[in-house]
Amino acid sequence: MKLLIVNPNTTASMTEKIGATARALAAAGTEIVAVNPADGPVSIEGPYDEALCLPGLLTEVKRGVAGGADAVVVACFDDTGIDACRALVPVPVLGICHAAMQVAVQLADSFSIVTTLGRSVPVLEGLALRYGMERRCRRVRAAEVPVLALEEPGSAAVAKVRAEVRAAVEEDGAEAVLLGCAGMTDLAAALADEFGIPVIDGVAAGVKLAEALVGMGALTSKVGLYAVPRAKVYRGRMSEFAPSGDQA
Repeated sequence: MKLLIVNPNTTASMTEKIGATARALAAAGTEIVAVNPADGPVSIEGPYDEALCLPGLLTEVKRGVAGGADAVVVACFDDTGIDACRALVPVPVLGICHAAMQVAVQLADSFSIVTTLGRSVPVLEGLALRYGMERRCRRVRAAEVPVLALEEPGSAAVAKVRAEVRAAVEEDGAEAVLLGCAGMTDLAAALADEFGIPVIDGVAAGVKLAEALVGMGALTSKVGLYAVPRAKVYRGRMSEFAPSGDQA
C-alpha cells in the first residue's frame, strides 16, 4: 500500500523528520510518501496560519491520491483541513490528533497533551470535545516554544517539552501523554522510556491506523458531510479549486 503523509506547512526539514518516523514504523510493503506544499506558512500556529495553509494542503492531497495513495495522514496536530480533505478524496484521511487520542484510550484511562504555544490550547481542547474525549483528557499543556524551535539543534525547546511531560505525569495524574505537534515526532520514544508511560506521537498513530483502514478496504463515506463538493464557480485566485462535482 501507499500512504501519503502531508505536512501542511512549508518547512522541508520537518517533513523529512515526519517521513523518517513514518518509514521506521510502517509495515513491510508500505510505501511512505512525505510531502509539504510549496506555498503557505512555514509553521501553523493559530487559525490564521491554518486558513492560509489549506490551498497547499488540498493541492498535495489531490495530487497524492491521483498518484495512487491508498490513504492520507495530515501531519498537523490541529487536524487542519481534515473535513475538506475527506470531501475531496475517497480514501481514508486521518488527522494525527484524533489518531493519537484513539491510540491513547486503548492504553490508558486518561491522557494530557503537551503542545507548543498557548494559542493552540483552546484548539486542542475543542478537538477533545469534538471527538468525545473530554473526560479522558486531563489537560492541554503548552511548552511555550515556537514550532520551528523544534527544528533547531541544541534548542532549549526539547527541555521545555520534557518539563511539561513531567508536569502532566506529576500534577495532572495523566496515564499517557500525547505530543501535540508533528515536529515532536522524534521525541516520543525517549520520553516514554524516561517517564515510564505511553508517550504517543500522532504521526506514528496516524500511520498505523491508516494501514489498518487500508487493510480493511475502508473508504470515506460520501453520504452527508463528506459528500463530493457540488460543482460551482470559484472566482479570482481560487478558480483552480472550483469543484467539478466529480470525485478527485
